Amino acid sequence: MKKTFVIGAGIGGIASALRLKSINHDVKIFDRCKEIGGRAQKIIVDGYQHDTGPTVITAPYLFKELFKLFNEDIENYINFVPLNPWYRFYFDDYSFFDYGGTKESTVNEIKKFSSRDADGYLKMLKSSKSIYEIGYEKLATFPFHNFSNMVKIVPDMIKLRSFTNVYNHVSKYIKNENLRKAFSIQPLLVGGNPFTTTSIYCLIHYLERKDGIHFPLGGTAQIVNQLKLLLEKNNIDIKNEHSLNELNIKNKKVVSVKINNTELKNFDNIVYNGDPITLYKKILKGNISFKNRFLTSNVKISMGLYVLFFGTKIKYKDVPHHSIIFCKRFRELLSDIFNAKHLSNDFSLYLHRPTATDINFAPNDCDSFYVLSPVPNLALFNDWDSKEKLYRKEIINYLEKRLLKNLKQNIVHEFSMTPNDFESDYLSYMGSGFSLQPTLSQSAWFRYHNKTSEASNLYLVGAGTHPGAGLPGVLNSAKLLMNII
Repeated sequence: MKKTFVIGAGIGGIASALRLKSINHDVKIFDRCKEIGGRAQKIIVDGYQHDTGPTVITAPYLFKELFKLFNEDIENYINFVPLNPWYRFYFDDYSFFDYGGTKESTVNEIKKFSSRDADGYLKMLKSSKSIYEIGYEKLATFPFHNFSNMVKIVPDMIKLRSFTNVYNHVSKYIKNENLRKAFSIQPLLVGGNPFTTTSIYCLIHYLERKDGIHFPLGGTAQIVNQLKLLLEKNNIDIKNEHSLNELNIKNKKVVSVKINNTELKNFDNIVYNGDPITLYKKILKGNISFKNRFLTSNVKISMGLYVLFFGTKIKYKDVPHHSIIFCKRFRELLSDIFNAKHLSNDFSLYLHRPTATDINFAPNDCDSFYVLSPVPNLALFNDWDSKEKLYRKEIINYLEKRLLKNLKQNIVHEFSMTPNDFESDYLSYMGSGFSLQPTLSQSAWFRYHNKTSEASNLYLVGAGTHPGAGLPGVLNSAKLLMNII
């Protein structure tokens, strides 16, 4: 029986441990945090619950597969509730667009903005399906540690026009500028700028349409809790508060790891579920390939995230589960977020109101929220100690003006996470929210490989490796692992 250490218990690491256990590996998990789940933690303040991690659940079948590996029915563990609308987009002219539900309801919503774009949307959705069938079904679990595999897909990449960006692809079908914003914003959910992210990520439209968007009762932390039960039920050992200090390679093999400053050698494989940039810059000891030295030195990392959590003593019943609030600037703001060395005075925000679906997230007649603002990573801006309080105040004022009437007088608690927290809590390089940007030059073979070239027994899963960030991405990286280990 092969003995495998999984280092890092984010969603990708948990899924890897379960999948490897199902093929008879002896698996042990080490994680530096007090609880498993990576970024998917839960914080409770005076009866208000706050998920700190991902909140948009697409492709729930990938979680179902993990339970099915052990002849378990996920419905006995997790209740996924389909959302409608999936998102509400609020534009700077105070109009809004409800996206989700049936194809017909989406078309009717589009017609409120532009009749001709209704037909354009259907054509875009058809294009998205074609991208999905190749970019997701064919390539998401296709390994790219051999360059020959990359060569094989070049015709597909050309056919998909993957050299164009998401915004330009959407604009080919949609002419109304507000709708262009709504249909091109999805790359931000995986750390990319719609003006530089490869159009392969337009597959998200069909992925959402095919499987819907869901919310698990109890939140994302409930998914983690139930996965932990599955780990324990199948005798997978979990060591929390165990930090990886060093990973030593000799003769193309990991021969030892140092965890909590104790050297361990009794393993066959190492699966690393963490930021690969941090791995290659700070942890890996030994020869590093030219490709990975070049990538690590020239990497384009995703934006950072500022997340403000708060509870209110009243309910905002008209606010849906997921809202995206656009300011007037779009292209220019995104350029500031990804390139400028300062915080912008304006912002576009994602607002999460879980109490719209699960009333247990707050006391009776109250609401739980978090609001997320994409911001520059720490390589561009690193003055949160002096700027955070003012930035928080401006966001609260903006929410009160745009959406949440009398917010300031109804907030009962608030706390935040800045890119500094992402760096210190999750070892995310430069506080990036999603590791590498999803550009064409950082995709497939050009991304960090799932099977490393440095060691025959070192494997990577998670947001920074193929196929990419987001829950479907990290879950598919674990699924891919079964085919190469």
